Parts: sequence; C-alpha cells; structure tokens
Amino acid sequence: MINVNGKLVSTTVLAIESNRGFLYGDAVFETVRVLDKKVLFAEDHYFRLMSSMRIMRMEIPMHFTLENFQEEIIQTANAMQVEAKAFRVRFTVYRDAEGKYLPKENKSIGFVATAEALTEAVYTFQEQPYEVELYKDFYVAANLLSTVKTTNRAVNVLASIFAAENDYQNCLLVNDKKNIIEAVNGNLFVVNQNVIKTPPLDEGCIKGVMRKQIIELLAKHPEYTLEEGAISPFELQKADEIFISNVIVGIQPVTKYRKKTFTTQVSKDLIDRLNAKIRLM
Repeated sequence: MINVNGKLVSTTVLAIESNRGFLYGDAVFETVRVLDKKVLFAEDHYFRLMSSMRIMRMEIPMHFTLENFQEEIIQTANAMQVEAKAFRVRFTVYRDAEGKYLPKENKSIGFVATAEALTEAVYTFQEQPYEVELYKDFYVAANLLSTVKTTNRAVNVLASIFAAENDYQNCLLVNDKKNIIEAVNGNLFVVNQNVIKTPPLDEGCIKGVMRKQIIELLAKHPEYTLEEGAISPFELQKADEIFISNVIVGIQPVTKYRKKTFTTQVSKDLIDRLNAKIRLM
C-alpha cells in the first residue's frame, strides 16, 4: 500500500518520466519507526524534514503540520493490515514540477509514503559478527547539503555495493578532508575508554534523529562523556568500541575493522537505555 499525497493506492499514478525526484534526486525523505501506532521521535523527524525542505528551497504547505505528518504516516502503516506492532515508513517529499527547466516560482511539493512491517517491536542487541571497511573511491563533501537526507545517495549506494562484493557488513564514508563521517546507513560513534566521540555536522554527516537521541542519553550518563570532533582513520585502531546508529536498527555494534576487534558493552547499555526512553514516550 502506498500513500500518495494523502490518498492510499495499490500502485502509484506518478509519472516517473517527469518526476524531479526520479530525474534529478530533487527530493528529501525521512525513514521513521512506528511502534503501537505511534511515530517514534515524531517531532525530531518533522522538524528535520522542515529544515531539509527549507534548505532545498521547497514550499511548505500551511496544512503540513506535525499532526498532519503523523496522521499520514500512521494511515500508511495501518493500511498494511498485517499483524505487527512495529513498522518502517519512508516518507519522501519531492518538488512537484515537470520538465528539464525549473520555473523560479515553482517550489510546491508532493509526497509518497510506503510502509513495511518490522519483526522486532523494540530495539534489540545484534550479536552477529559485523565487519566494516573504509570506502575511499568517492568522498562526501563537508558542507551543509551533505547533512540533508536527499534522494541523491550515490556514494552510499556505491559503498554498499563495495561492502557486499567484499563480504563486509557495512562501509564507513570519508569526507573531502579525509576524515570518517558516518556509515552507509547511519551515524558513527567511537568509544575510547570513557569518551564517546562522534563527527560534528560540519564534517558532512547526516543530521540523524537517532544520533540526537544517543547524544541526549549520553548527556545524562554517569560513566561516559560525549565529544563531537573529527575522526581520523587512525582512531579506529585505537578504539575500544564502535557502533552505528539509525532509527530502524537503533544501535548496531561493529565487531571488526581490519585486524582490530571491538567490545560491545556500551552498545548493550545504550540499547537498554533507549528502550527505557521509548517506554516513557
């Protein structure tokens, strides 16, 4: 089931030959987790989407409120009509204009939302081996546009193909300063003793919603302190632990990078704290 501008359809009537999201990557998106008919971290997703649309010079309709955003997501998940407590919903906003040339006054938007059921209701600890490698064929620009979740994810796609072809579970992306900024599908955290480090947004990493939740959890943590700073490839070899975050998986611990293996103690602790936070929402 697909939600196109508020109308539920089994197949879309969008003309991809003229849709700017398909032709030029002229679209932004949010991937949200729905649990018990509630959008987790709804405000964070909504305000990030609003920020992304403003950066992309898209028009935000007056009716496109936080309440409307949540209603469309819940409606899409409910239309699945399957026995599941949790769903993954992708909400894509595209510029509603046709043709090769974009009129200066045309900033109006449309949206498409799709849903799929998740097997796990809450976040769970992933115990399987998880090896990563650097992807250095192409770099991510360290600028504001790189922090926006547009549908132009060419570097991420190529990095995921590289990982699959070389039997890695993920790849870490590098910016044009040769610093590590994130994984293919999430933000990066590096643990060294009692300091947990993550790249700042000005390094070009995605402004992740789960990244924000982890930062808030660490601000109240009695044992660890958070530091936002550039991460060089050499720091990975010195780390005690590395994990990746996104709103669907939650926290994915990395077990191996080249010859270095990592512990998973912090990941387990933060998953417990994250689930406790969700229960209070």
